[in-house]
Amino acid sequence: MKVTLSALNTSESSFTPLVVIELAQDVKEETKEWLKNRIIAKKKDGGAQLLFRPLLNKYEQETLENQNLYLVGASKIRMLLGAEAVGLVKECNDNTMRAFTYRTRQNFKGFDDNNDDFLTMAECQFIIKHELENLRAKDEKMIPGYPQAKLYPGKSLLRRLLTSGIVIQVFPLHDNEALKKLEDTWYTRFALKYQPIDSIRGYFGETIALYFGFLEYFTFALIPMAVIGLPYYLFVWEDYDKYVIFASFNLIWSTVILEVWKRGCADMTYRWGTLLMKRKFEEPRPGFHGVLGINPITGKEEPLYPSYKRQLRIYLVSLPFVCLCLYFSLYVMMIYFDLEVWALGLHENSGSEWTSVLLYVPSIIYAIVIEIMNRLYRYAAEFLTSWENHRLESAYQNHLILKVLVFNFLNCFASLFYIAFVLKDMKLLRQSLATLLITSQILNQIVESLLPYWLQRKHGVRVKRKMQALKADIDATLYEQVILEKEMGTYLGTFDDYLELFLQFGYVSLFSCVYPLAAAFAVLNNFTEVNSDALKMCRVFKRPFSEPSANIGVWQLAFETMSVISVVTNCALIGMSPQVNAIFPESKADLILIVVAVEHALLALKFILAFAIPDKPRHIQIKLARLEFESLEALKQQQMKLVTENLKEEPKESGKEKAT
Repeated sequence: MKVTLSALNTSESSFTPLVVIELAQDVKEETKEWLKNRIIAKKKDGGAQLLFRPLLNKYEQETLENQNLYLVGASKIRMLLGAEAVGLVKECNDNTMRAFTYRTRQNFKGFDDNNDDFLTMAECQFIIKHELENLRAKDEKMIPGYPQAKLYPGKSLLRRLLTSGIVIQVFPLHDNEALKKLEDTWYTRFALKYQPIDSIRGYFGETIALYFGFLEYFTFALIPMAVIGLPYYLFVWEDYDKYVIFASFNLIWSTVILEVWKRGCADMTYRWGTLLMKRKFEEPRPGFHGVLGINPITGKEEPLYPSYKRQLRIYLVSLPFVCLCLYFSLYVMMIYFDLEVWALGLHENSGSEWTSVLLYVPSIIYAIVIEIMNRLYRYAAEFLTSWENHRLESAYQNHLILKVLVFNFLNCFASLFYIAFVLKDMKLLRQSLATLLITSQILNQIVESLLPYWLQRKHGVRVKRKMQALKADIDATLYEQVILEKEMGTYLGTFDDYLELFLQFGYVSLFSCVYPLAAAFAVLNNFTEVNSDALKMCRVFKRPFSEPSANIGVWQLAFETMSVISVVTNCALIGMSPQVNAIFPESKADLILIVVAVEHALLALKFILAFAIPDKPRHIQIKLARLEFESLEALKQQQMKLVTENLKEEPKESGKEKAT
């Protein structure tokens, strides 16, 4: 029998605060009371059945500054039932991974009625976030106290409160003791060592752990390219025909590392349980809106929105806007080339040391402009993708990533393709590639980590001085922590981090036969990137909500597509080299045919390697097949049981009909 929330008492007089909700200073009391009632109400009454209390009691509010902060938590039973509702997968006593159910909780490894560590803090915060986001309007026409904040059946209450400015933010709290332990094993000691990926997953969740796992793997995978590229850079700079071996190695390398990563990723996510999580019928994302109706697949009541309206928005508004932005990017690129011509002409006329330095200025300016344009376009892409009204978070992310990748690829690489295949200036190509790569790495380190860390340290000093000045006879430790964390920046997800690695992979793989030193610069950057990203996760940004992930998602496809494009680019560059052209002085058609044949052969080799290397290790395949077999057998037994019960009831019904 399935255990329901209504059947159990999930209330506690005190609880561990896990999530903070900050309301605006002028929020009306009736609105606060309504929000509190919706959060603590039972599920059957449309509530979240969570625990909720203000950060400060009445006495503390008189002593300290009232920030309109509220703490959210949940009882142990509520957490366990929430884990079943979101489909968390845990390890059983027989070493298999299965979806957790409250009824069979004793079968799971590490579970004990007196043990509060069965669910990690990150998992508990994910459950609370899931419940808060799925609080939806039923009969309310507006938010109490705010007639202008309209509601309709099925609208996400949290989303409406955020867009109306009633709720300022919702964020999970750090666990200072666990965070200190993680920092000690992660980045405080600068040494060449593997990251504690399992500990990162336990604290921040699978999505962030997968990013750091991929960053570490990609950095070590770049080392062979850096080691081989260094002598090519030092000794055979102009001999393009000698780069054939290096370019061929690059193409095989890019395929193998991505296939091997998929195997390692499957091994990790199976151990974490996310490889088995059922994500087929995801809940609607908080920003999704529509008319309340019944989902024909799940039978649940949820907002419904016609797909044709979404398609019209995509093709009539989003697509033209993206094309317009691409045109603007190309226009800026042509301005950059005009600056290059101006700087070169100035240098040729004067020939001084200052003008030789000036030759690098246009590339540096263009690299900065590219970073600014990428960030501005990102905001526009987020707005458009949200406006398209995608039902699932995965669909929203896929459309957003597609928009941003197309623009970033053209914005970052169009000038390099133009130099390589239109201007055919290899010296300018090397100079532009080096400038773009190094400048973008420096800017990212400053903007993403160093500047936010410096600002956060200044804010932390101000808050601590203020707390020391208070002469209140109370324990203000929790208050100080919440005040510190609420002013931290919000981590917007791994999107920008993966995008940085994607562009770096492009710089390394696309033009390897022209600038083999790119891999060495990427390795140096990534060794510092690991520590700077760890620093920003632990000390710069608020703790992000955990998000279960089975892989790196659409980024895997993006990297694989880039590796295919690199085949075409490297083959074309080698075919354009003077040494290769000297072999075919009269017949250029033969040269083109040979280059195309080599390109097709390398592409075929890539696809053969991708097919030959399984995405999942053999032992993972066996475990997944065994679980599928057991599920089918259990379903058969359940069906046989129902048939047997029906057969037993038939004679009784026949006897009754005969008596009638």
